[in-house]
Amino acid sequence: MKYYSTNKNTPDVSLKEAVVKGLAADNGLFMPERIEKFEPAFFDEIQNLSFQEIAFEVAKKFFGEDIEETKLKEIVFDTLQFDCPVVKVTDSIYSLELFHGPTLAFKDVGARFMARLLNHFLGKQEKLVNVLVATSGDTGSAVANGFLGVDGIHVYVLYPKGKVSNIQESQFTTLGQNITALEIEGTFDDCQHLVKTAFLDEELNKKLVLTSANSINVARFLPQAFYYFNAYARLKEAGKLDDKQLVVSVPSGNFGNLTAGLIAAEMGLPVKQFIAANNENDVVFEYLNSGEYKPRPSVETIANAMDVGAPSNFARILDLYKNEHAVVAQKIKGYRYSDEEIREVILKVYNELNYLCDPHGACGYQSLSEYLSGNEIGVFLETAHPAKFTETVENVIGKGKVELPEKLAAFMQGEKQSEQMASEYAGFKNYLINQPN
Repeated sequence: MKYYSTNKNTPDVSLKEAVVKGLAADNGLFMPERIEKFEPAFFDEIQNLSFQEIAFEVAKKFFGEDIEETKLKEIVFDTLQFDCPVVKVTDSIYSLELFHGPTLAFKDVGARFMARLLNHFLGKQEKLVNVLVATSGDTGSAVANGFLGVDGIHVYVLYPKGKVSNIQESQFTTLGQNITALEIEGTFDDCQHLVKTAFLDEELNKKLVLTSANSINVARFLPQAFYYFNAYARLKEAGKLDDKQLVVSVPSGNFGNLTAGLIAAEMGLPVKQFIAANNENDVVFEYLNSGEYKPRPSVETIANAMDVGAPSNFARILDLYKNEHAVVAQKIKGYRYSDEEIREVILKVYNELNYLCDPHGACGYQSLSEYLSGNEIGVFLETAHPAKFTETVENVIGKGKVELPEKLAAFMQGEKQSEQMASEYAGFKNYLINQPN
C-alpha cells in the first residue's frame, strides 16, 4: 500500500516511510492510497469476535500488504492488553470507555500500536530515532508510556506550560529514561508548530532522524478505527442494533479520532451519523455551518485536550471528501459547548444518571442527547478517565468524589523533570542539535 500527501506535491511513499517520516515533505499528512472495504457479511457475525480479533481484521485491511500476518497479529494483540467497553448511560445513549489502558486515555491504543510498529520497522537502526510529540494533555502521556524504555528511540514531549492538568503532566514528566518533557511558554498550537517546523527543516533532518507520534502519523490515527468497530460489535451482541441505527459522537480537538471513525465508515462500518462535539475552539463547527475554514489561536477551556485552533487532521477529512463542503457537512454534524455548559452536563449526568463524564465526554453525551431521534442509538467517546481532571470535575460534583485509580496515583508520586523553553523555533532547533544522538 502506498501513502500520498494531502498536499499532493510529493511522491507517494511506503508505509514504513510514512511511519518513520510522520509528515510529508510538502507539509501534508499521509493518507492511504485506497480504503479497503469489508464485505457486508463481516458485520453479520462481528459480534462473535473479541476486540483483539476485530482489531486484527481491521489492521489487515490497513497494513496487511506491508507487514507479515503473524507479526501484525502480535503487534495488535500486544497493543490491546485492555478493553474498551461500551457502558449504558441511558436507554439510548452509551459510553465507549477508552480509558482502561496504561495512561487512562484513548490515545493508549494508537500510541502503543505506533510504538510497536515503529520498533518493528526500525529493526537495528544505527542512529537514534527522535520522536517529537506535541500534546494538549493525553497524547504526551500515552506516547511517552508507549515508547518508555524502547531501545534506539528518544521521545521529546512538547506541552504548553500551565495548560495541562497536574495529573496529565505527571504522566510524562516523571518517567525519565528515554523521555524528555519540554515545557513550552505558549499554547498547544505553538507546540505543534515547533514540531511541524522541525520536520520541514532540511538541515536538522540531515543531522537527526526525526519522526512524530501525534495523530498526524498514520500509525497513530488509523488504529483508532479499531474501537469504533468494537463498539458496533458489542452493541450488536447486546441486541441494541436490531431495530436502531448507530450515531457516534466524538469529542474533537485535533480531529484524528473522528477521522479514524470516518475511515471506519468508509470501510463499511454501519454508522448513520457522526457528530463532532467541540468546546469553544470551534473552527470546524463554523466550517460546517458556513463552508469557510478559518483557523485561529486556541482558547483555554476545561476540556483542554480539545483546545486546538488549527486542527491538523481536518486536512485528512477534507481530502477524504474531496473538499466538498456539502459532503463534509452531511457526514459530520457539529455541536459546541462553553465551559459553563460542560459543567452543567457533568453535574446533570452524575446526579440523574449516576455516570461521571470527564469534560470531553460531557460534550459527546450532550450532543447525542440533543441530536438523537426515536430510531437511533448513540455512542459517545469517553476519551479519558474523569480522575485525570480531578480538580475540574470535583469543583462541579463536590470534593472527594473522584476516586484516583492506582495507575494515576503512582504517577503522582514521581518527581517532575522538565526543560522550560520559549516558543521560538531557533531555540528549539538548537536544543535538539545539542542533544546526544
